Amino acid sequence: MDPHPLREEYLARINRVIDFIESHLEENLPLIRLAEVAHFSPYHFHRIFRAMTGEPLNRFIQRLRIEKAARQLADNPKKSVTVVALDCGFSGSAPFARTFKEFFGVSASEWRRQIRYKSKIGIIHSNSGQSESKLQKDSGASSVYIKGVTFNLNRRPDMKSKTNLNVKLTDFPETPVAYVRHIGPYKGDDNLFRGLFHQLMTWAGPRNLLKFPGTQILIVYHDNPEITDDQKLRTSVCITVPAETKTEGAVGSMTIPAGRYACARFELLPHEYQQAWDSVCGEWLPDSGYQPDDRPCFELCLNNPDEHPEHKHIVDICIPVKPM
Repeated sequence: MDPHPLREEYLARINRVIDFIESHLEENLPLIRLAEVAHFSPYHFHRIFRAMTGEPLNRFIQRLRIEKAARQLADNPKKSVTVVALDCGFSGSAPFARTFKEFFGVSASEWRRQIRYKSKIGIIHSNSGQSESKLQKDSGASSVYIKGVTFNLNRRPDMKSKTNLNVKLTDFPETPVAYVRHIGPYKGDDNLFRGLFHQLMTWAGPRNLLKFPGTQILIVYHDNPEITDDQKLRTSVCITVPAETKTEGAVGSMTIPAGRYACARFELLPHEYQQAWDSVCGEWLPDSGYQPDDRPCFELCLNNPDEHPEHKHIVDICIPVKPM
């Protein structure tokens, strides 16, 4: 028996609320509504949420809205700032403008202008006081964030040439998944992902949910690693499951929405993932006639790296797209 069943139940309820918030950001999200999703009283829910996530509920909602807005500003250059604000759950352009500048230190229009002209973006993290994006500190390069991926503008990705990229357009159906979620840093941490998958597979195996090759394995990235503080990054390792599957404790359930994805196949070592994402977003996407759509990016995991002669991961990097 799990030594902490009550804690796992709390985690399951908080994850359920986080999933609900993420899929309803454009709506009004009062405390009482979210407390009902969590099956806690409103009086206790706010304190429990903060204690388990390290972030007050209202601040969490505000951060997800403003990060979604930043993505839309980058992905949809013809979409007005006011429409972006309303789509992301803000009551109007004035409160959106105040919040955006608080988070990023520049106006939404200036953010968009800097991305368009490929100048360096000075991102101010409201909770850390940093004045440069993490990628700029690491590389000195300008960067653009596109739906879960940041790629450098000042150098060509060298994972593969444009002509060698194996990208296919795939229409995915609505896909229910079971997941185990990690909140915190993850980049290049192969042991972290091994542990998460072990936890998920240990739960799924006795329930007869591992039916390969039909069962698919995914990694979903919920947050922008160049905007969101490392300690707040959310990552979900998932397996596809029947729609009626019941989950519990640390294992939650969500649905990957249907739609068209650009899927690029790679064989990678753990430190090569960023470079692979760069090559798809920086090489293929700008010439494709497509733009990113507002659905989650994910990776389809296609092998067991321990069985590969070079211990490489065979993955499909999947980016949601729509016509320009």
